Amino acid sequence: MPAFVKFEVSKELTEKTYEIIELAKQSGKIRKGANEVTKIVERGQAKLVVMAADVQPEEILMHMPVLCEEKGTPYAYVPSKQELGAAAGLEVPTATIAVLDAGKGKAALDELVKMLAELKK
Repeated sequence: MPAFVKFEVSKELTEKTYEIIELAKQSGKIRKGANEVTKIVERGQAKLVVMAADVQPEEILMHMPVLCEEKGTPYAYVPSKQELGAAAGLEVPTATIAVLDAGKGKAALDELVKMLAELKK
């Protein structure tokens, strides 16, 4: 497990996370890429940050969990940057995604945030 990953996410939570990203992409608003997501978190606009655990070099995302905790932004991990990119509608992998508006996935997002809070306890 990479050094920046602070907790494990189950297969069920991973699938729910991808589902929320797909719904947000269709009916809400997302941002992609480490630089863009960092700006969104710093501005306090992110409802959820999702990071791929297979990012190389790890330093690309080392700051993200700390920044999210400082700003009170929920965050999750998924195993694959390729799958994360696909869920976001990209043809290329992406290291991280920020959900600004979950759109039709709002209820699922609220549920995921509660589950993530339990994981961190």
